[in-house]
Amino acid sequence: MTQGAILKTIPLDFQWQTADPFLFCVHHHDAYPQGNEQMAPPSESLVGRNIGSDFDSKDGWSMYHGDTVPGFPVHPHRGFETVTVVQDGIVDHSDSMGAAGRYGAGDTQWMTAGKGVQHSEMFPLIHSDKANTMQLFQIWINLPQKSKFVDPHFVMLWGEKTPRKVYQDESGNKTQVEVVAGALDDMTPLSPPPESWAADPANEVGIWIIDMEPHARWTLPAASEGVNRMLYFFEGDSLSVDETALKVKTGAALQPDVSVSLQAGDQAARILVLQGKPINEPVVQYGPFVMNTAEEIQQAFRDYQRTQFGGWPWAQMDQVHPRDQGRFARFADGREESP
Repeated sequence: MTQGAILKTIPLDFQWQTADPFLFCVHHHDAYPQGNEQMAPPSESLVGRNIGSDFDSKDGWSMYHGDTVPGFPVHPHRGFETVTVVQDGIVDHSDSMGAAGRYGAGDTQWMTAGKGVQHSEMFPLIHSDKANTMQLFQIWINLPQKSKFVDPHFVMLWGEKTPRKVYQDESGNKTQVEVVAGALDDMTPLSPPPESWAADPANEVGIWIIDMEPHARWTLPAASEGVNRMLYFFEGDSLSVDETALKVKTGAALQPDVSVSLQAGDQAARILVLQGKPINEPVVQYGPFVMNTAEEIQQAFRDYQRTQFGGWPWAQMDQVHPRDQGRFARFADGREESP
């Protein structure tokens, strides 16, 4: 049953339900302790964990697939894009093209896997004198069939250049909107990779993070008919969406072509909005490979076994950069940039 602009609601567990062109979304929020000399948790903190596959959030944090430093050691991708939006903490990137980076503090890495790449995403605990808070969104966006075999590469959307705007309602309560993708009002974000579905403004791909003070009101502008629009209310106590009350940890599919009134409850509210025109092609996914047919998935496994998508040029499967290394990106062509 629809309720105003809400078409349906969903619970938010670890992995959030998405809609075409999005494939996957998770919100990592880990209160890591101080790091040791390896930028890893103290050894006593690892007791009782399922090292190598730790998603239990014991003591408020997880190691994920890391066995020394938390994170995701080397793994392959083909046929889609990863968008990693870091709110707090640090991510160290290394890949099979020889590219690398360290990003955090509001940065986003947008990586087109295309025909195939291996990469690692580690969460080094760079602070040895205080806790290491990690908070990020990992979002997967599909690629249309015509783009599934483009050369892999990534771009950095540095936090200092990511548009943010503060709105104030008639009561003086404030709402900040961070625009990772998709123009909103007078905010135009940095460009995604050229082969991305998001690169064409006609596809109306939006990734927006909304922070509302208690009781703040803000209106999400309408998109076009046919756009898939999902709202994820992940932090706070309650949120009114067109006068329908949602509890925290609730997602909602929204009617796209109407504006939507939002009001936070007694606590500050945090919201993620993902929207875009659907690609409307068959999706066959097996783990880190997303293609259009089962035969293409089988070919992806054969190609990976044969080429390792370029191999792994790094000393460690869970490569991390020196503790004192600042934020940077080094691309496969040798170019380097920093915020």
